[in-house]
Amino acid sequence: MGKLTAKEVAAKSKGKPGRFADGEALYFVVPKSGKSFWMLRYTANKKRKEMTLAKYSDLSLADARAEAAIKMKQFREGLDPLLAKKRAEQAEIKTVDDLFADWHIGNIKRLKHHQIPERIYRKDIAPHIGDVSIASVTARDIRELLQVIAKTGRPAIANDALMYCKQLFNHGIKLDLLAANPASAFSVSDAGGVEKSKDRALTIEELTQFFRAARDNNDSFSRDNYLACALLVTLGVRKSELAEAPWKEFDLEKQIWKLPKERSKSGVGIAIPLPEIVMEWIQELKIRACGSEYLFPSRRTSKNPHMGSDTLNRAITKLFGHEAGKKKQPTNKMGDMAHFTVHDLRRTCRTQLAKQGTLGHVAERCLNHKLKGIEGIYNQHDYFEERLSAHETLSKTIQSILT
Repeated sequence: MGKLTAKEVAAKSKGKPGRFADGEALYFVVPKSGKSFWMLRYTANKKRKEMTLAKYSDLSLADARAEAAIKMKQFREGLDPLLAKKRAEQAEIKTVDDLFADWHIGNIKRLKHHQIPERIYRKDIAPHIGDVSIASVTARDIRELLQVIAKTGRPAIANDALMYCKQLFNHGIKLDLLAANPASAFSVSDAGGVEKSKDRALTIEELTQFFRAARDNNDSFSRDNYLACALLVTLGVRKSELAEAPWKEFDLEKQIWKLPKERSKSGVGIAIPLPEIVMEWIQELKIRACGSEYLFPSRRTSKNPHMGSDTLNRAITKLFGHEAGKKKQPTNKMGDMAHFTVHDLRRTCRTQLAKQGTLGHVAERCLNHKLKGIEGIYNQHDYFEERLSAHETLSKTIQSILT
């Protein structure tokens, strides 16, 4: 079979699907769907390999032959064309942002909550070194970004940022883009320190102080944020469960929030009773949502249609005089009160349930915790009425703080 001619190629591109040899490992391919293209087909290590060169519209027959000749010359000299192509693609990874984009592809496949390292990278790492070339990042750069995070009173985030920096630059070493990891010599003592056991629960006095400060600074702490915190401490749900809640989960007539197992961190769905006071907050949010399908719609241009995962923590931290990414920090509105996070409101709910006399197994179900041991296996009762009573009592306590 002789070589193809330009006329033959043009005719075949409009004809039946097929693979047509031109010689010297070059093939013209007409697929069943899509555009025709040039392909290199060769054998390496006893394996047949195929490599797309270009679309037919982008490369003439003469140019395709020239490109194939270059690739096959590389092959005869010991360099597999596919490997050379992969290395060329890796060469496009020049900045730390480029490296993160490549690393994050694996995170999406590997991690259930891959948005967490992405959020920390975008918010706390990228502003410092994102546009820096990979090879020029130094240990001093890593130390500086860790110190900046630590100064904002977020030791856990500083530790996470260090962990992700180590993983990110190890990925660069895997790709042969780096000889050494600039973050490898650092430990948690250089970042946020050894994290203490998380047992922070706010007292009634602290809750009163917090909600008062939030009301007095409603220009920065929005009404949505205010009501979200009230709901979190009253219902004991997790931050993401509330911030991402769609209205379709709420039966406002029966006053029940049906949280499905797909959105529950515990993997167990639950019907959450909504006392009258909570319903007042829900009804206000319904008006404020302005027809959105979410309880807390995003108030900014965002890829998320609902409240962001770090919105509440950022708002709370700002009350304490820290704002990420700002050189001029806001005034501390919380005095000498110890900093707390959104998750501490869930722990506060559990503590207040205990203080008001709610039985332990009921309080655990209020937080959608699975009952432990034999009781968890045999006791499938959901304590709906008991939970309604518990939330009702707690909602009155929180309402008295709010007013």
